[in-house]
Amino acid sequence: MAADPLAPALARAAAWLAAADGLLINAGAGIGIDSGLPDFRGPGGFWGVYPALGRARIAFEEIANPAAFASDPQLAWGFYGHRLALYRATEPHAGFALLREIGAQRPQGAFVFTSNVDGQFQKAGYPAARICEIHGSIHHLQCSRPCSERIWSAAGFVPEVDQAACRLRGEPPHCPQCGALARPNILMFNDWQWLEQRSAAQQQALAAWLATVSRPVVIEIGAGSRIPSVRRFSEHYGQRLIRINPLESAGPPGSIALPLGGLEGIRRLAAAYAALA
Repeated sequence: MAADPLAPALARAAAWLAAADGLLINAGAGIGIDSGLPDFRGPGGFWGVYPALGRARIAFEEIANPAAFASDPQLAWGFYGHRLALYRATEPHAGFALLREIGAQRPQGAFVFTSNVDGQFQKAGYPAARICEIHGSIHHLQCSRPCSERIWSAAGFVPEVDQAACRLRGEPPHCPQCGALARPNILMFNDWQWLEQRSAAQQQALAAWLATVSRPVVIEIGAGSRIPSVRRFSEHYGQRLIRINPLESAGPPGSIALPLGGLEGIRRLAAAYAALA
């Protein structure tokens, strides 16, 4: 039987986790693929999920943009309404629970830093007070103008979307204060209207937690280099960085590269950690 080429890296990573007093979980879009969420990498991938936008040659950067809400609210909310319904229906894969259990065994627990807007960590049972969503959340709304700094829950909005046309059927949500069109509280491309107060408060909570941790380990999952926010944060704070990524696992000197998909990488790391017990 051939030796596992990743065995030394996994053993080293498990030893790091055993010695850590806190776990920083940094996640990009790749963590959701094993839950069945689509991968938008490249125009072909995006248009494969939204063929109506492909036929119109509308790129991700154009629809994920405040200008789309101004020019065609039904199309913009068709895209975001479909995503909102998808995220509500998606169950987080088993890797989320495995990471949560490892974090719970650390003296200072775990904190999540993610560029994802899907709310999957909350759905997987992570405390909201230990999650930092740097690009906002699709589960919250704001005024598109905006008329105030109010951010509110999207729970009352149940979108019905014509998926073939990527258009919202019925009325889009509106601001309860001024009546203008509401939009997701998400940082989009070319976005000067995003209300960042919710995310800023989360970042303050993360900074306070980091001040209590002296031996953190960073596990980064599925964060790409195209929008490198998560990777940069990992490399800034992670003297001990474990990067799980099937295509871009290389990190700075001293980091541990696990060229695996999210769920497989987490499972193998959790098994190596459990073997130390």
